[in-house]
Amino acid sequence: MEVSVLNIQGQETGRKVVLNDAIYAIEPNDHVLYLDVKQYLGNQRQGTAKAKERSEMSGSTRKLGRQKGGGGARRGDINSPVLVGGARVFGPKPRDYRTKLNLKTKILARKSALSYKVQENGIIVVEDFAFEAPKTKEFLNVVKNLKIEDKKVLVVLPEENKNVYLSARNLKKATVMGAANINAYKVMNADVVVLCETAVKAIDEVLTK
Repeated sequence: MEVSVLNIQGQETGRKVVLNDAIYAIEPNDHVLYLDVKQYLGNQRQGTAKAKERSEMSGSTRKLGRQKGGGGARRGDINSPVLVGGARVFGPKPRDYRTKLNLKTKILARKSALSYKVQENGIIVVEDFAFEAPKTKEFLNVVKNLKIEDKKVLVVLPEENKNVYLSARNLKKATVMGAANINAYKVMNADVVVLCETAVKAIDEVLTK
């Protein structure tokens, strides 16, 4: 599959790149996509939520009322979950939400995500670009020239570029990452994926291991 290469002014350069059918034209696997996205979101969780249980509360252990005949639920000391200000039953405890996923599964998920984007005409290839200094205005100009300023954009560079990353960091609808770090969640969460020309080759190397 051939795609025209645009410059950062949004004009065609006359060059074309070939998108590997083994990556961009497969039958997407929805279950594998689900597993990869679930793992990614789980790995972002801190897992530090904590609520005190009955044995951890500070308070008297004196039994406040008789066992039966009070007309209400039975409860013991003032730390009882039945009372206002008491402990919480089965509250959250610190835990690790990270999970493992096979490399082949991750690769298939990323191929599926990219294939979905091709089906939605959501992939644009631009010539390689860089900024001399972090300038959000310059990044916005690139997005406007490509006519995607009102969409969620994922820009994939051949390798990490600090100036381009910092230029897009304050924009809610823009994400910049290197080809080696591409993942299914970021691809599916974007309306448009902008691939730099040499990033296409870098993605081929990463996903055809």
